[in-house]
Amino acid sequence: MTVTAPYGSWDSPITISMLTEAGVPVGGVTTDGGDLYWTESRALEGGRVVIVRKDAHGVVAEAVPEGFNSRSRVHEYGGGSYAVQDGVLVSCDFADQRVYRIDEGAATPITPEPRIPAGDRYGDFAFHGDRLICVRERHKGDREPVNTLVTFPLDGSDRPRVIAKGHDFYANPRVSPDGTRLAWLSWDHPNMPWDGTELWCAALAEDGTISEPELVAGGPEESIFQPEWSSGGVLHFVSDRTGWWNLFRLVDGAVEAVHLMSADFGLPQWGLAMRRYGFLLDDRIAAVYVEDGIDRLGVIEGESLLPVSTPFDVVGYSFATCGDQVFTTGGSGAEPMAVVRVDVDTEAVKYVRKSIEIDLDPHLISLPEAIEFPTTDDAVAHAFYYPPRNPDLRGPEDEKPPLLLISHGGPTGRTSPELDLEIQFWTSRGIAVVDVNYRGSSGYGREYRNALRGQWGVADLDDCINAALFLADAGLVDEDRLAIRGGSAGGYTTLCALAFSDVFAAGASYFGVGDIAALVANTHKFESRYCDSMIGPYPEAADLYEERSPLHNLDGFDTPVILLQGLDDRVVPPAQAEEIVAALDAKGIPHAYVAFEGEGHGFRKAESIERAYEAELYFYSMVFEFDPADDLDPVAIAHQQAL
Repeated sequence: MTVTAPYGSWDSPITISMLTEAGVPVGGVTTDGGDLYWTESRALEGGRVVIVRKDAHGVVAEAVPEGFNSRSRVHEYGGGSYAVQDGVLVSCDFADQRVYRIDEGAATPITPEPRIPAGDRYGDFAFHGDRLICVRERHKGDREPVNTLVTFPLDGSDRPRVIAKGHDFYANPRVSPDGTRLAWLSWDHPNMPWDGTELWCAALAEDGTISEPELVAGGPEESIFQPEWSSGGVLHFVSDRTGWWNLFRLVDGAVEAVHLMSADFGLPQWGLAMRRYGFLLDDRIAAVYVEDGIDRLGVIEGESLLPVSTPFDVVGYSFATCGDQVFTTGGSGAEPMAVVRVDVDTEAVKYVRKSIEIDLDPHLISLPEAIEFPTTDDAVAHAFYYPPRNPDLRGPEDEKPPLLLISHGGPTGRTSPELDLEIQFWTSRGIAVVDVNYRGSSGYGREYRNALRGQWGVADLDDCINAALFLADAGLVDEDRLAIRGGSAGGYTTLCALAFSDVFAAGASYFGVGDIAALVANTHKFESRYCDSMIGPYPEAADLYEERSPLHNLDGFDTPVILLQGLDDRVVPPAQAEEIVAALDAKGIPHAYVAFEGEGHGFRKAESIERAYEAELYFYSMVFEFDPADDLDPVAIAHQQAL
């Protein structure tokens, strides 16, 4: 029997502890002969990333020693933390960032102890005979880190030797099948890799040294993604020179298109070693492409792309092929992300490891609805809307549900419509959710991505406001109970929404930016010039930085907010949140501040994740005056009497 209860107070089977105990995020999929490898990020083990192997006999086991944490810190966001070839497994360890060779569960370091603890960081490995080639980021105290390509032997008998230097950033070293050529990407400040990169190719000697480097594609306004060699030695890559990330190849020194369409075959390279295509038998190419924010799988044969029917709307950032099989991660609004195998000819799908290992009542799951809505400058923006859903409960006829708007991080990034317990946590309690792909998001072509240039804090804010108003005007949500949440850049948009508008009645900022100038002064190398394009060069545009910083515009900030912050955050340091808290306290604005020891930019520990959601739910219940069904540990709300 369905029971009527106020929105927000619904009793949900998706408990707070289930957010960390029901499964683990999976990724990093690759193959080695008949063995399949992937990574699992385990919140119950303090956020440790484990490499898992399923061998040719179907035996699944951890491939790394107990306690080993396969995480790179290059660019702070990492990626490409391990590689395997012919049974040889190498990985960096998060604790010291050294590279280890892992044999039968034993890890032996093959790079030296750095002068500064964890100061030499490695990632994006490529095998070259008995050597490795990879990216190294060397930290030197107060000076900006130096990024290079290095090579060193697999037995650790010699120190890493620099083979490419002079650019601010490097990525994707890829060795040709015959071992005689090396391709790689580089870019320089102020560009981010989705703005403009350069694709280089050089002769490669047996000792790992290179000669005759040649720029073959790219530039300040062309973003190259995933250089890859075919089995025949033809260099392929993704370029957005047409306005979309499409697939090209280098033939006799000339760049030619493999397949052109109004879809993105690439992604913003927030991490190293991202892959979205691979080579099949008979010179065919399996590839993932994004149309209108939805991932699709296809096979390029000749000049044609043949769609492969799968149950997935989302495909991950790792991609491997073996014969006519594709190995990656995939999910949808109804199914969680999973390590999967797809036969591109028969379209048969095999689930290897699901990220959520519980059976949810399908009637409980709120399925995403893709929406488009008008916004400023006669533009159209995109989002996924999740209505409240719980088969045992319904809201009163005279009440509309609160809305929780999610502003994703980046800001150059995207939200995608996979089954996410963190969204279902809200919808199953009677709170509607809208996840916004504001202008600047990827998956809609370069023009849409570039629409945030010079407009950060303006276009993203307008789109979030208009998404909320669009749903309120449609009668789907309560216009007086609109909340906004986001992390990092999404936290910045959240704080902007509260400082510069009166649309939202509450907000939750996860490690959000409050002072953009302070961010530029204190953030890490990778993003230290990001704002040049998003706002303007600093200090020339100092007035604009102050104008768009919530911390400097608190006159209109009278909305309750909860701030959640990792105290080890090097991307958005805790001082950002603490200054906001001090300013809100001085104004007497209701707020809560929850800080987490040992957490960085994004929470990984189970206890941190669970406490954050508990505190956020409690905060909304106080602001919107509903009684949650959960037994919550209260969070201290300063100036609560003003609610």
